[in-house]
Amino acid sequence: MATPIGNLEDITLRALRVLREARVIAAEDTRRTAKLLAHAGIETPMVSVHAHNEVSRLPGLLEKLRAGEPVALVTDAGTPLLSDPGDHLIRACLDEGIPVEPVPGASAVLAALTMSGVPASAFTFLGFPPVKNGPRRRWCEEAGAYQHPVVFFEAPHRIAGTLGMLAEIVGGQRRIAVCREITKKHEQLIRGAIGEVVTHPAIAEPIGEFTCILEAPLRTEIPAAIVEQDLLDEFDRITEKGTFERRAAMSEVARRLHVRTRDVFDALERRKAAEFEG
Repeated sequence: MATPIGNLEDITLRALRVLREARVIAAEDTRRTAKLLAHAGIETPMVSVHAHNEVSRLPGLLEKLRAGEPVALVTDAGTPLLSDPGDHLIRACLDEGIPVEPVPGASAVLAALTMSGVPASAFTFLGFPPVKNGPRRRWCEEAGAYQHPVVFFEAPHRIAGTLGMLAEIVGGQRRIAVCREITKKHEQLIRGAIGEVVTHPAIAEPIGEFTCILEAPLRTEIPAAIVEQDLLDEFDRITEKGTFERRAAMSEVARRLHVRTRDVFDALERRKAAEFEG
């Protein structure tokens, strides 16, 4: 079930009832959940269930569920399974035919989209970027290739590095919305080109939790001065040394020639088809 992502008032009436009626609350961090329970005057006992002990906790929780005892699963904030533990328990319940009832509520992803002003009829959620530079670079390449907004979380001590890498890979002019401390006292929205946002004081000296929305690349036609062969020639030049993988090379060509990544992909596919037929 979903719990507040900051403001304790963001809890539904149904969620409060479920927490009261549960025989036990499986909480990612019992200390943080205790604050919510105290605020609502709920005394249901808790057991810790986090990323490092979820598997070992399964037998005891399943025993209660088999006996018909309701168990409430909560994480520190927001909804379980979205970059949070809980998937082992949910799958085990479904495998045994034990009903799983979602209790929706506050969501950092949806709250960020709502406050950002970014069109979001379609979007992709990518969770947290990898910590290590190599995987994080590949993650940035993937995020930049989407033709719709991408929502992701980032820790304060890594936010500047991730935004800097994104600027390098997708271009500093690509727009982004960075939401800090959503629903909390110091809630803040920073919007603009990545190259400008990365120098903002809230990023340079970060405090709090960040939810970011990388806007889709501008959809423009291939400039009249650029023909398809230009795309192919540029792609061949930057891949001949093996520095770029295919997807990253497409993004780089698109950035250099100010076209869509899709335009580069289509050109490569047409060349492949022509070579096959030849």
